[in-house]
Amino acid sequence: MVPEPPVDADALEIPLAEGAQHTREEWEKATAAVLRKSGRLGEGAPDADVWGRLSTSTVDGIAVTPLGTADLVARLTDPGLPGQAPYTRGARVKAPEDAWDVRACFADPEPRTTTDHVVTDLENGVTSLWLQVGEGEIAPGDLAQVLEPVFLDLAPVVLDAPTVPVDAAQALVAVLDDKGVKPAEGTSLGADPIGNRLRGHGVTELDVVDEVASLAVRAGVRAITVDGTAAHDLGASDVQELAYVLAAGVAYLRVLTDADSTTGHETDTAAGLLEFRLAATDEQLLTIAKLRAARRLWARVGELSGIAEEHRGMAQHAVTSRPMMTKYDPYVNMLRTTVAAFAAGVGGAESVTVLPFDERLGLPEPFSRRIARNTSSLLIEESHVGAVTDPAGGSYAIEKLTDDLARAAWELFGELEAAGGVPAALDLLRDRIATTVSDRALQVARRKRPITGVSEFPNLREELPERRPATSTRPQPHRYAAEFEQMRDEPVGQPVFLATMGPVAQHTARATFASNLLAAGGIDAIVAGATDGAEAVVAAYAEAGRPPVAVLAGTDAAYGEWGAALVAALREAGAARVVLAGKPDAVDAKLDDSAAAGLDALAFLRRTREALA
Repeated sequence: MVPEPPVDADALEIPLAEGAQHTREEWEKATAAVLRKSGRLGEGAPDADVWGRLSTSTVDGIAVTPLGTADLVARLTDPGLPGQAPYTRGARVKAPEDAWDVRACFADPEPRTTTDHVVTDLENGVTSLWLQVGEGEIAPGDLAQVLEPVFLDLAPVVLDAPTVPVDAAQALVAVLDDKGVKPAEGTSLGADPIGNRLRGHGVTELDVVDEVASLAVRAGVRAITVDGTAAHDLGASDVQELAYVLAAGVAYLRVLTDADSTTGHETDTAAGLLEFRLAATDEQLLTIAKLRAARRLWARVGELSGIAEEHRGMAQHAVTSRPMMTKYDPYVNMLRTTVAAFAAGVGGAESVTVLPFDERLGLPEPFSRRIARNTSSLLIEESHVGAVTDPAGGSYAIEKLTDDLARAAWELFGELEAAGGVPAALDLLRDRIATTVSDRALQVARRKRPITGVSEFPNLREELPERRPATSTRPQPHRYAAEFEQMRDEPVGQPVFLATMGPVAQHTARATFASNLLAAGGIDAIVAGATDGAEAVVAAYAEAGRPPVAVLAGTDAAYGEWGAALVAALREAGAARVVLAGKPDAVDAKLDDSAAAGLDALAFLRRTREALA
């Protein structure tokens, strides 16, 4: 990777419109004026503070600035053209009508049901099949039945069989032999023992690589899936996922090209046996940049490994993230997967899988499968997202983020290689992932990473759709919403009393904040409604059955005028715990707790639940 040259920020000019040149200072002044009006920037603060106010940071600590600027051009590696090394802009030049391969996932152990789903999906927009094979999923012996109606020379099939990789591979090759067709480009036997080792599930011996590769070469298909979701599902960051797929890909190349092996392959042949799977999340810009960075990084690996330039492209399969999916308010998952699929398509993934919105609840049904496949169809056919190759290319912000991810991932990849390479360095990677999980969990707990329908805007009275339970033995991924969902799974038996102060217009903001916060922890609330003093609130409290916890919700002015009197009155009426919605110094009285924006919501909810137990 090229080093960064010094940049003269003061001399920077920013073209904001055709024929117009503006300095950084002019942009800062205009932006600062807007932030001061909204109260996000103090009157005496320097205009340059807008960068800090508007910048965000990824879990990897990579800054995402509010504006991409021309000074980045000097330090960025040339992304090339689509279809040319370093493949940042795409592994191939695609005609606009091609867009991406729409790949559906199938895991239902009932072969007739899976066959019906396969036929329905292929007749309605799906172009390739991802078959999960193993205990509680599709049985290797059922592959012939499931694939009987499929034209295997048109629809690629990708296997995912962690516990039975050889049996599944042999079964697919037997089906291909029986049909006597040349398999569609992209068909893969999908072995991934390193990913299995990281997950702690399935066959982990690298010997399986040679056996499956021999079958793959004979059948003219790919052999290995370098599955980055093995790291992502554990909670890995984007940088960690990228570094892992590089390390695992290199490890597979070493095994496949081992001169001492009876099945050693040429380097170019070995590279062609690999497909890479990466997670697409609802963090749109990061997903776009990650997919672009992945291709650039793998092209660099190919260059250093002596792979011919035309074979350095990364066969890239993006799948919508499982950790981001929620059990509660599952229909919001449609929005998450739509953003993720959009980002995957814009980022240049060759194949995209949209997981059904109800995958957290069990086996998907025809409705959820239809929504999943139509997400890609709508993006391609109606939104024309695939009409332009690498539409994000040339954006200073995206190019910078791509470059930052690539540099950070290359550095971590070097650390993994120095530690002995994957799989020897998996413990090092797990330690890094554990730190990321902890950091992200704190952000989720403080609702700096809000999860709609769970940590924000929960509906305690929703009725979840019923689904047949999944029977797969695969380990469950780390879920970002898990701690909130555990509380929702065990709702508190009695409510909190929301002591609203004053007219509805005055207390509604904090009352809404408090009730949403409580609901996120499975706690219901009885609201006093409009009141005109402590006596009216206490009367409503008595009518509510005198719950042990009362939460004051009102304006700062109301807190100062009669907050202390209300606290005393509620305690006298039987409240064992009095909490303030707002900062605790707003009331001149002893409080048991308080809740304001930025608090550790999980810790607050646990304390409140204990008081209600």
